[in-house]
Amino acid sequence: MKQTITGAEALMQSLEHEGVTTLFGYPGGSIMPVYDALYDHTHSLNHILVRHEQGAVHAAQGYARVSGRVGVAIVTSGPGATNTVTGVADAMIDSTPVVIICGQVGAAVLGTDAFQEVDVVGMTQPISKWNYQIRRAEDVAWAVSRAFFIASSGRPGPVVLDFTRNAQVGQVEYEPAKVDFIRSYVPAPKPDMDTIAEAARLINNAAKPFVLVGQGVELAGAQQELRTLLEKAQIPAGCTLLGLSALPSDHPLNMGMLGMHGNLGPNVMTNQCDVLIAIGMRFDDRVTGNIKTYARQAKVIHFDIDPSEFNKLIHADCKVLGDCRETLAALLPLIEPTTHQAWVDGFAPYAEREYNKVISKAIHPTEGPLLMGEVVRAVSEASNHEAVLVTDVGQNQMFGARYFQFSKPRSIVTSGGCGTMGFGLPAAIGATFGAPDRTVCLFVGDGGLQMTIQELGTIMEQGAPVKIILLNNNFLGNVRQWQAMFWNHRYSFTPMKNPDYELIARAYNIPARTVVDRADLSSAISEMLATPGPYLLQCAVKEEDDVLPMTPPGANLDEMLLEV
Repeated sequence: MKQTITGAEALMQSLEHEGVTTLFGYPGGSIMPVYDALYDHTHSLNHILVRHEQGAVHAAQGYARVSGRVGVAIVTSGPGATNTVTGVADAMIDSTPVVIICGQVGAAVLGTDAFQEVDVVGMTQPISKWNYQIRRAEDVAWAVSRAFFIASSGRPGPVVLDFTRNAQVGQVEYEPAKVDFIRSYVPAPKPDMDTIAEAARLINNAAKPFVLVGQGVELAGAQQELRTLLEKAQIPAGCTLLGLSALPSDHPLNMGMLGMHGNLGPNVMTNQCDVLIAIGMRFDDRVTGNIKTYARQAKVIHFDIDPSEFNKLIHADCKVLGDCRETLAALLPLIEPTTHQAWVDGFAPYAEREYNKVISKAIHPTEGPLLMGEVVRAVSEASNHEAVLVTDVGQNQMFGARYFQFSKPRSIVTSGGCGTMGFGLPAAIGATFGAPDRTVCLFVGDGGLQMTIQELGTIMEQGAPVKIILLNNNFLGNVRQWQAMFWNHRYSFTPMKNPDYELIARAYNIPARTVVDRADLSSAISEMLATPGPYLLQCAVKEEDDVLPMTPPGANLDEMLLEV
């Protein structure tokens, strides 16, 4: 016999039906019926009260990125909904599966400029995978099931549900819904074997093949298929920022990070390979540099689940559409075991040059103030390279990506395409709930921390065991670096006067320590990792440290600067 319940209660039961256990949110007037229903479901739905709605979406993103599950955020209408927009856009460009449920005024007063009414559907349509306004209680179960199906299938992304108040309080004879098919929506097309055979032919005939590893490998769970391909044909690989943990850092065929602040060898050799194999990546401008000179000598094979990525920036000679776990599995039997030892060895001189000119100085300085690179590497080593790396955006992000090392998949959480300052702190909170058995290390700058610093209150309330490593250089460091390199050292509004972060942390009952001297760094990191729960380690780092190497904007990929 069907139950007659409110739309708000139907939402709770629908979320439970989808297997949701964790929610991030902030209550308000137009979502109050939902929160009243939630009051009776706290045994099954763990609601994390954030301190700002933007934090709710970023926390849901962090949860999703490390767990592989859909993150969920619940907020009220008006400013509650508008505060989520940055997170929705961030999740869209980084392919993160989240469902955001926004309260809305009653359907009868839509369009009248009612109190805290905004056009959530119109506002989020260009930056979400799907959005929908629920105007009737009868539509709740269907809308929730469809939202989770769309968010998690194919190329993942954010879905926004705009939940009118009348639909929340209305009555419905509830039964769970199961949406697993939508006409004209094909999440993962079946692999085309002719195309895969062409890809295999190009790879088998290549003298200098090179694989670009994107986040799509992580999203598809294709890490093992990737390794098998690389090892069977002895193909070197480089990783995008979001794809860094898809391949262990110490794998002999992992040549490092691609892009503007990536490693010298992968960037230079991109313009020397004869077959470029891009797997689950979108040829972002930070990876390609000047697209007019990018890999012009190479045949390009592009594996992707989203056909809109093909030929968007870089022409693909062979377009392999589908889930890359399936397409790589179909490719592997066609790949001939071989070796490209001379080609692989060709990366070594570039790695040696970069190590001598940049890396050794960044991670093993002998004098002067602390450097960001040495802090990052020291934390990575102390955690046995098994921790989850979360970063904010800026120099902390680039130093984190360059010098943290990975041994497990789904180990990097960062804002790639949108570059959202303030992302790090709430995303790290979400990561602790998505991977409660892992150490979560957040690297954040003094600028980004202050953008969402109120989420220290969430950490205090939840005891979320985020290890916060604050790289404090009293600057908006990345902008300062560009001002130094390209704007004649005119530091226009990038120096920062900062508060006492230790005092702030302790006000939130978070243990804190500041390190200034290099001799104290190791013991401070050990103390941080040994302390149960959250910890803030502030490192006073060199004010005018630069992330190198660097491909200047608009320059060719192989024109990397090793010094300035």
